[in-house]
Amino acid sequence: MAITKSKIAIGLLVVGLLTVVFGTVLVFVGPLIIDDQIVKNIEINPKNELSYTMWKDIPVPFFMSIYFFNITNPDEILAGGKPEVKQRGPYVYSEKRWKDNITFHANKTVSYREYRQYFFEESMSVGDESDVVTIPNMLVLGASVMMENMPFAVRALMSLTFSSYDEGPFLTKTVGELMWGYDSKLVDFLNQYFPGMLPISGKFGLFAEFNNSNTGLFTVFTGQGDISKVHNVDTWNGLKQVNYWSSEQCNMINGTAGQMWPPFMTTESTLPFYSPDACRSMELVYHRPGTMEGIPVYRFVAPKTLFANGSDYPPNEGFCPCRQSGLLNVSTCRHKSPVYISHPHFYNGDPALKDTVKGLSPNEEEHGLFIDIHPETGIPMNVSIKLQLNLLIKRVPGITQTGKIAEVVMPMIWFGESGYIDGPVLATFRTNLVIMPLVMKYMQYIFIGFGLGCIIGAAVLMLCQKITKKRSKPGVIEDKAVSYFVVVLLEVPQSNKQLNLNFYKYF
Repeated sequence: MAITKSKIAIGLLVVGLLTVVFGTVLVFVGPLIIDDQIVKNIEINPKNELSYTMWKDIPVPFFMSIYFFNITNPDEILAGGKPEVKQRGPYVYSEKRWKDNITFHANKTVSYREYRQYFFEESMSVGDESDVVTIPNMLVLGASVMMENMPFAVRALMSLTFSSYDEGPFLTKTVGELMWGYDSKLVDFLNQYFPGMLPISGKFGLFAEFNNSNTGLFTVFTGQGDISKVHNVDTWNGLKQVNYWSSEQCNMINGTAGQMWPPFMTTESTLPFYSPDACRSMELVYHRPGTMEGIPVYRFVAPKTLFANGSDYPPNEGFCPCRQSGLLNVSTCRHKSPVYISHPHFYNGDPALKDTVKGLSPNEEEHGLFIDIHPETGIPMNVSIKLQLNLLIKRVPGITQTGKIAEVVMPMIWFGESGYIDGPVLATFRTNLVIMPLVMKYMQYIFIGFGLGCIIGAAVLMLCQKITKKRSKPGVIEDKAVSYFVVVLLEVPQSNKQLNLNFYKYF
């Protein structure tokens, strides 16, 4: 029996030591294995069927919510009064995105064009596309500001042209017409006699050039050989930098295309990306940690300096000429049209912007933009990008349509693009990139705990064996035998006493 216990103890000891060593090795090697799997799955590589398909066809549901600033006092504005608006919306459109013209290059980059289509979702909207709203007429008020430095005769002629086409300072149209375009004889006239003034040649609408369009030719790094460069833009439309702005820093094309970022983020990381719609690179900063459906995320938000002017934030001087902080002048990439981008309701902007227009109420919850990123993979889990389109309006002498309009940056619409990982994609993501790494992480401690248990079990068996051997010495055995038979003798009936005595003497 002692030999069997000894073999068991040795077996447990060997198993325990091996298991502890294996678990300890996993503590150091496990994270490397997990990181290696992340790298393989994050690379833009057609061999990674699941991740490549997600990158190419983007199965995540995206929605664009449109809010119009409906003008309620157009006559007062024309007389020089303060504009008053009432927000109308959301008018929600589902968004389909996909990449095409995909070409891999020898320098470990890939080129593509990303296309987008929009479909109205009436069930998610406050009304339908037949709703009527009033906003500034960009064709009149925008063109007027663009022509304010031209000779008076030219301005007077333009005013006459506006009148002949029955174009006024404000536009009352349906949501669908304002979004996707309407026929305008004025547009045809401007394109014929002032080529290049307008970016379109067909129907005129705020998003007419967006639907069924692409965002340009992006060339990004695949991450092969250097995962820290994955998704970073190498060129856009063949350019290493743009020429819209007055400084080299502002013209730089930094970061990714705005959909994914390199993995292994920390709280010191930022989210740089190039936005063709804003004609510039932007950068979000870490805000706080969180979770989404049990998946850890980092929330990144826009810093207050994103649209600050050059006086408040000198690195932004290259985006000027500037007005108050909170506005980005995009006229240089919008055919010199006096258009400005901001956060909705001038959130994070100079308070003077909000005070010049009645009906605005900025707040972080409704108007702040954010991206929730899974830091280990750089994949966005929840995205909410919100921007506002504004038009500079004012009285321009010689153009009667501008009346006595006071100079003001007038909000027209704001839109929010949102998307989140859900359904089967979320389940696959959680299994491959969250649950499996956690299982591996906990397995190392299970192995160590099991191994220590085996070692302790072996020690207990060895200790029991030593105690057994000590009790098995000769003196101890005789004393135990005598005690046993004395007890037996005392318990024998009196009639058998002689037999008991003889039995006792024998021993």
